Amino acid sequence: MIAIIDYGMGNLHSVSSAVERLGYEARITSDVRELLDAEGAILPGVGAFGDAMEQLRATKLDEAVLHYVRSGKPLLGICLGMQLLFSRSEEYGTHEGLGLLPGEVIRFRGDYKVPHMGWNKLAFLQPISPLFRDLEEGHVYFVHSFHVKPEWQEDLLATTDYFQQVTAIVGRDNVYGMQFHPEKSGSVGMQLLGNFLSLCEQPSHQAV
Repeated sequence: MIAIIDYGMGNLHSVSSAVERLGYEARITSDVRELLDAEGAILPGVGAFGDAMEQLRATKLDEAVLHYVRSGKPLLGICLGMQLLFSRSEEYGTHEGLGLLPGEVIRFRGDYKVPHMGWNKLAFLQPISPLFRDLEEGHVYFVHSFHVKPEWQEDLLATTDYFQQVTAIVGRDNVYGMQFHPEKSGSVGMQLLGNFLSLCEQPSHQAV
């Protein structure tokens, strides 16, 4: 079973439907025990970083996610969910994140349209990542006003270009994140999601 973590701020049903189309059982849940028993977990998110962390803490799901990751089972953060994996964000103040990956979330700054919204091509920096199995670089769908600056270059799996290099996919050990919406990104997004789900069928990874 794949747990879709429900903390009140996510496109839960579209992610759940995509997981089921790929042939996996999905369960939208805020139950800590169900999360810990899942073979894989997805942390979606839409909205503001600070509000999301407040909701995670209020429901004790922040601690549950950290416990889950320590078990070695795969976790995928999507959009805001990817940003929550990092140390901190400057969105409407300074907010501490889950701290699973070192780095910060910063606002796009420049004389160009924000939010970054639309289809952009991925550039694989680590093509041997299991997320990219049988996959060529293609276009995926982004909607975001803030972007991640990882502290460790090795955590950066893929980027896109939007007037600068923008973090698109991150990963270390059993923790992964996609800034775009794979469930809304056509065949490329669905294959990326499918490759993540296939990891959930394998023995536990080294934990972050």
